[in-house]
Amino acid sequence: MYLKKSMSNGKPYLSFVQGYRQDGKVKQKTIEKLGYLEDLEKEYPDPIAHFRQVAKERSRSEASQKTLELNLLAKLPDKVALRKNLGYAVPKAVYSLLGLKDYFQNKQRHLKVDYNLNSIFSLLIFNRFLFPSSKKSAFETKNSFFESYNFSLADIYRALDYFAGYSNEIQQHLHGRICELIGRDSQLGYYDVTNYYFEIPYEDEDVYDEDRNMIKKGQKKRGPSKEHRKDPIIQMGLLMDANGIPMAFNTFSGGESEKLSLLPTIRRVKKDFALERVIVVADRGLNTSDNTAFLSGKNHDDMAGNDGYVYGQSVLGADKQFKEWVLNQEDYLVKKEEDKDGNTFFFKHKSRICARKVQLKGRDGKRARRMEIYQKQMVYYSEKYARKQKKDRDRAIAKAKELINNPGKYTRATSLGAAGYVNNIKFLKETGEIPDGLVLSLNEARIREEEKYDGYYSIVTSEKHLSDTEIRDIYKGLWEIEESFKIIKSEFKARPVYVKKDEHMEAHFLICFVALVIMRVLEQMLRKKHTVKQIRNSLINYSCSYLEQNYYLFDYRDDVIKSFESTFDFDLSKKIMSKAEIKKILQYKKQV
Repeated sequence: MYLKKSMSNGKPYLSFVQGYRQDGKVKQKTIEKLGYLEDLEKEYPDPIAHFRQVAKERSRSEASQKTLELNLLAKLPDKVALRKNLGYAVPKAVYSLLGLKDYFQNKQRHLKVDYNLNSIFSLLIFNRFLFPSSKKSAFETKNSFFESYNFSLADIYRALDYFAGYSNEIQQHLHGRICELIGRDSQLGYYDVTNYYFEIPYEDEDVYDEDRNMIKKGQKKRGPSKEHRKDPIIQMGLLMDANGIPMAFNTFSGGESEKLSLLPTIRRVKKDFALERVIVVADRGLNTSDNTAFLSGKNHDDMAGNDGYVYGQSVLGADKQFKEWVLNQEDYLVKKEEDKDGNTFFFKHKSRICARKVQLKGRDGKRARRMEIYQKQMVYYSEKYARKQKKDRDRAIAKAKELINNPGKYTRATSLGAAGYVNNIKFLKETGEIPDGLVLSLNEARIREEEKYDGYYSIVTSEKHLSDTEIRDIYKGLWEIEESFKIIKSEFKARPVYVKKDEHMEAHFLICFVALVIMRVLEQMLRKKHTVKQIRNSLINYSCSYLEQNYYLFDYRDDVIKSFESTFDFDLSKKIMSKAEIKKILQYKKQV
């Protein structure tokens, strides 16, 4: 508040006014009319000096407690959105800690573009983190945040090309920052693959040269969809560290086998991140002869210096000798354990070190040579796991019996899980329906075979020195990567993919990857006190409505918000905040 001297009816007039900013313009509001200067001079020797001092004293008094005057009859103007989100200040703080703004500013210096790469990338990250939607929708709702975004929708699509080109470099940059901020255990690398669908009727065509040599494989291809959809898919491999924080990702054609994606990813990460040795942890779907041998070599010498692996191993799909070893009850060690609900169950395990003969593929994809590798094989039996397998199979058998009695009700898609228990079943290629006239029966032999192995699971590893318990504990960490895929798909809604160009698809998955990294780092900073769903819910709800004179009203607070306050030294407890206070929160510069 300050003293204003103006002219009224040709005479000097004094009043107290308050300055504020609205819609980018400086405005004034009269707080109190004091009177004509000539009248005030009759009461005060120096009215201007006197009332300037009064204005200062009132300003000091009001600094501790401000009062807003609201017009209860005021109406909203047409097409106005006065509500904004401030929850994005938290992922923005982590974004800042990870040095992404500095990264893009350095890149921008060497480019001749009239839009800000960091502004576009940060908007797409905050939108994916809180309000996941298409790039077009992100642009249309950009005013939900307090940032000044000065770019067009066309600029966003142009920027995606740059983001795709920076993808590997950004992954490398994030690795370095995470190592500095919170440390990283890179010796264990958890790897898995999932896929994302496109709601389009066609696949990408492969590109060939004049001699019919493939130049480029189409990315969007029909393949084994995790959602059992017929749409074209693209696949994503994700590598995660021992703390559950993503390290790297790669995308590859939906028509390729996921088993082929592991080794190129590990080679790139070791080179870019300057890693010496990595132990890859993956499920049985990636347990191939090539993925085993190329990581650890023969592994007959513990000082060989190769990389390592911990893989799941299918018991039902193993050879006869391995199955006999599993069912032979000699050498099993029996333990009694409790689950998180306090229920007791039996657990038994045994292991052995043995040589295994494998066949490796040559450059042409055919089996080229045989090799003997040494590995530790561990098998365990869990009473709890046996009950689960039986329950799942009983459900599938009940469905199989219904299918046998009413085959016309089922197709290839709707009979998933049950068709394997039905003898003589076939499906029409065009429609996926079961043709008439088939004699269907229950596959009793398969049921009996599976029952023998209920509760058994096997893990194989190059790390022969590890105990059975250590092997099991390492393998258990795979649930973190499965959870990460759930976050990307369910929370960040990475599917279906709306962009079409290969570069734009790469940029889309890079944005999802960086959002996931920010979430996982945030979880670590919060010491995993809150779930991803709780974090996102609180950030989405921490929004405000505009009042008057650059003041905003907040209406949400919970324990998660309190955790943000203690972690980032924010004050998020105020019911009303000025725009200046909000800007201070958004200019977070604290270092961990």
